[in-house]
Amino acid sequence: MKSNCIFTMAEWPPQLVSKIMSDELLIENARVYARRRQLQLAERLGFGIHGIVFSAENKSNFGKSVVKIHRYEEPYLRELSIYQRLLDEGIGEIVGFNVPDLLGADDSLRIIEMSLVARPFVLDFAGAYLDKAPEFSEEIWADWNAQKQEQFGRRWPEVQTVLFALRKLGIHMVDVSPSNIAFAD
Repeated sequence: MKSNCIFTMAEWPPQLVSKIMSDELLIENARVYARRRQLQLAERLGFGIHGIVFSAENKSNFGKSVVKIHRYEEPYLRELSIYQRLLDEGIGEIVGFNVPDLLGADDSLRIIEMSLVARPFVLDFAGAYLDKAPEFSEEIWADWNAQKQEQFGRRWPEVQTVLFALRKLGIHMVDVSPSNIAFAD
């Protein structure tokens, strides 16, 4: 019997090994993209089911950006199409919330590069739908609304205003949390 909690990789569950390898591949894709775009990857800003996000600095003009490496193609394509719509419409803010500008993308690496934005902001459209709302039952929508109202508390009406403004643009955001709709205070 082992007296500590250290395991060899051979003893890890296969899904954990798969995730680790997947993250390594995502990071390598970020390095490839950074070399191509003359970027220096900096701190990891976030990670989740859709991928990993790094801040980056442009070596030639000392500008800062964000590089998001997507794990799967579908969320990548959804997010890219939404940032492309926002770029085409010249939208850099939604009812006072900053929205990142699309700076570049690479389909083969599933990477989106965007501008770094300050709070308040709205970002992370990998779970959003473009031009067609998801078809959820009334019960699911009611549960979703209750959960989001609890998450945002007194700020929920402001979040609803942001979501309504996005819907007017054909963007149906369902992955809503305080990390992707963030207030200044």
